[in-house]
Amino acid sequence: MFNKIYNEMEINTMSPLIWAYIGDSVYEIFIREKMIEKGIPNNTKLHIETIKYVKAHAQSEILKMLTDFLTEYEHTIVKRGRNANSNTIPKHADVIEYKNATAFEGLIGYLFLTGKYERILEILNYVYENYNVESKKQ
Repeated sequence: MFNKIYNEMEINTMSPLIWAYIGDSVYEIFIREKMIEKGIPNNTKLHIETIKYVKAHAQSEILKMLTDFLTEYEHTIVKRGRNANSNTIPKHADVIEYKNATAFEGLIGYLFLTGKYERILEILNYVYENYNVESKKQ
């Protein structure tokens, strides 16, 4: 699964939407694992709790929360992700939230594709420890 690490030149020729494609999966697996660790007893409750972290609104809020946590270079990756042109129209988020969510997923995907797994864990553990889903709109 983790056998291909792309160099900077390879990954920078990819669309940031490709980064977001893989980043979405990496982030969702991380959150799903955290929900299992919490001991949530069934799939329905697991899904409900997971959605609180992975929906576009939450990811947009998370990206704002990460402003001071990210490096300057990571901010350039986020900017590229936010500016990526997607033909998808969000169903459950406004356009700004959707672009921010794509930027967050793009950052995680970029780090994954470049093999920066420790940094991914630093960011995602920070998110999990500091994002309060209970105080956010559902």
